[in-house]
Amino acid sequence: MLDLCSKRLAGWSIADHMRTSLVTGALKAAAAARGAGGLHGAIFHSDNGAQYASNEFARVCGDLGVIRSRGAVGTSADNAAAESLNASLKREMLQGKKRWNGAREARLAVFRWATRYNTRRRHSRLGQISPIAFEQRSTTLATAA
Repeated sequence: MLDLCSKRLAGWSIADHMRTSLVTGALKAAAAARGAGGLHGAIFHSDNGAQYASNEFARVCGDLGVIRSRGAVGTSADNAAAESLNASLKREMLQGKKRWNGAREARLAVFRWATRYNTRRRHSRLGQISPIAFEQRSTTLATAA
């Protein structure tokens, strides 16, 4: 789950399947990462995968106060931000690596990458600071105003 304002990878889930529990797990992780205010009023944009069209996903979004948005069928550019994040993860994580020695090792590698992405990876659109630094700066400015 990518926050388009701060570029923060707010929630993720890893599994060896593509069932709805994979995306609801990531959504719940994003809500937990956001704390008390959670995701109430946030807009969740996705493609038209069966997971996002499911009743279970709709229920979890409703429980969290998330507004659902799905792109047009057959329009890959409509979900470009998610595709770009996936490309960065693959390019930066794999770097010549062909495989991991088990699911645990792969999960730890993704966790390390996501932590680095949120705390140290600089983004030109954010003024060459990390997503977490951008959010902290934004919170400080909002509090001062």
